[in-house]
Amino acid sequence: MSLTAPTDLSAIPPPTLYDLLRQITPPTSSPDTRFTNWGRTFTCSPLAVFEPESQYHCQLILELARREGKVVRAVGVGHSPSDLACTSGYMLRTAKLNRLLQVHVDKRYIVAEAGITLDALHVELAKHNLAMINVGSISDQTLGGIVTTATHGTGITYGVISTHVIALSLLLADGSCVSCSRQDRPDLFIASICGLGSTGLILTVTLEVEPAFRLREVQETIQFRECVRNMHALVDASEHVRFWWFPAANTMRVSSADRTVEPRRPVGSWLWHSFFGFHVIQFFLFLARYILSLNVFISRFAAWLVHDRVVAVDDSYRIFNLECRYPQHTTEWAIPYENTQACLEDLHSWLAQEFADPNGLRPHFPIEVRFSDSDDIWLSPSNGQKTCWIGIVQYKPYGFEVPYKKLFERFEAIVFGHGGRPHWAKAHHLRPETLRTLYPRFDDFVRVLQDVDPRGMFRNEYVQRHIFGKTGPEFHGRVFKRYAPSRP
Repeated sequence: MSLTAPTDLSAIPPPTLYDLLRQITPPTSSPDTRFTNWGRTFTCSPLAVFEPESQYHCQLILELARREGKVVRAVGVGHSPSDLACTSGYMLRTAKLNRLLQVHVDKRYIVAEAGITLDALHVELAKHNLAMINVGSISDQTLGGIVTTATHGTGITYGVISTHVIALSLLLADGSCVSCSRQDRPDLFIASICGLGSTGLILTVTLEVEPAFRLREVQETIQFRECVRNMHALVDASEHVRFWWFPAANTMRVSSADRTVEPRRPVGSWLWHSFFGFHVIQFFLFLARYILSLNVFISRFAAWLVHDRVVAVDDSYRIFNLECRYPQHTTEWAIPYENTQACLEDLHSWLAQEFADPNGLRPHFPIEVRFSDSDDIWLSPSNGQKTCWIGIVQYKPYGFEVPYKKLFERFEAIVFGHGGRPHWAKAHHLRPETLRTLYPRFDDFVRVLQDVDPRGMFRNEYVQRHIFGKTGPEFHGRVFKRYAPSRP
């Protein structure tokens, strides 16, 4: 932009401000004026959508919001399977705030804009022979998004990805740009690295990285009981361990990955992993919407497709990442690691009862089980405890709806009984009175929000509902549901 940014944005006349913002506003005919998350489960029509390309653009958006008393919500790829990104106010899309700004190979850290996707970051880091320390199952999400939700990978000695953040720069509600870290404004920093986008607009992330590495992953299938019985030995045996549970087949697919200097040896074939593993399975899932008993067969078929022992060696993020396959409903909860065996046994008993009932619920597959180390981040589900993450999914074949609500309610009741905390990016039913009992520093988090954003510029409906306990139709958990009359 050729215009020199004025130091006092409040001095910009309204017509000039509108003209400046029009340059970063998609046309009304653009599909970008409406937001739908990746899973096609939540959607919204913001009052206005902006696509800033610089910090100055972001400051202009916040100036307009201050003048008009509107909420601003930043959104990246939209992978969160909840209404975390939805708003009835202004939406700020971060797609063009996507640059890698600094690379410090010797000190093993980088500075990147928060809108960069992990897919793009992996490519840029590889040019410098660097890599992220740990990665979740998906890289089609932004760096800012994973930081503000304390997204995790797996590995019992590895914290959530937010633990690798060294510093942040943010735009606060008053328009000031501040930096924070564990040494500088530590309360703001700890609140922001799992802040649900409510402390301010994250502009840049300073992230710890490490020299690029390959992982050697061994996948093999064992019986459910054997896995639970040997749980601790399996989890401790490798750096990054995760399980995929196929309840109808009563098997666990165990993935164990460790750093290696072996040459790349990727695995996978179009026939098994694309044609059968994607297209045929999706068609069967579509049929199972009408013939529920097919779900058991499909789960067993999918377990059979991947039952062989497989050894793969590849770049780290290629091993960490998985194909999400289809749009889906999903929920994931974190429980204290010491409760893992008891919780899995209770889930197993419940699902056995469902399978024994001709009219019982029929879950999709797999149930993913991952692990993380404890941390001190106020709202991190791993706060103060080594953690087991358990997530279930109900796919939407070809985008069609499937039953999920009763299944998720019963699942959540069991994991909550074992000390479960919900993944913040995923839909859940907990409100402040319950969250306060789960998070000892919950009130400290609220205090920071009240200090840096007293008027609630960054508090969308999700934040108002879950953090501040707002009620009413406009704050209901289904206010942005794409299919309001979805099946139970």
